[in-house]
Amino acid sequence: MAKPSKEAAAKGRFTRVILEGGSLHRLSPLQEADRAQAVTDLEAENQFAAAAHPNVQSILHLSIQEGRLVFDIRNAQDEPISAVVLALGPFRMLVKDYQMLLDSYAGAIAEGREAKIQAIDMGRRGLHNEGATLMQERLNGKVIIDFPTARRLFTLVCALHQHL
Repeated sequence: MAKPSKEAAAKGRFTRVILEGGSLHRLSPLQEADRAQAVTDLEAENQFAAAAHPNVQSILHLSIQEGRLVFDIRNAQDEPISAVVLALGPFRMLVKDYQMLLDSYAGAIAEGREAKIQAIDMGRRGLHNEGATLMQERLNGKVIIDFPTARRLFTLVCALHQHL
């Protein structure tokens, strides 16, 4: 029988995600709903662990500091165990496109245009998938993360920094 991969064997997850940043108070109702749903979903189910600590139950502090995305991974007592810092440059265009889609989505809802809402929603799913793939690529070797977790974290990155 084949031995499971390191990622498959990892049991690490975070029990809480804490977003830190001034832009959070400027979220539109739609952005706030996306953020709240992503946090709820992530806290219920995720696969996320520092590569050096693959089985740790942790608390994730997620922020943007000096133009960088910071994953501050802490133990159950909220003491730092690892930090991963990523440049935001590779995410800029995806975040900008996501914000434009959210604006279009809100407009389509206000107008009651069901076909347009569905088309925009498909575009949102596509951008989430691209963002998740990029997140996994950028975290490779540093963090063990599955696709659904990366997808939801991309939503939180968009909420943290609306205008990259």
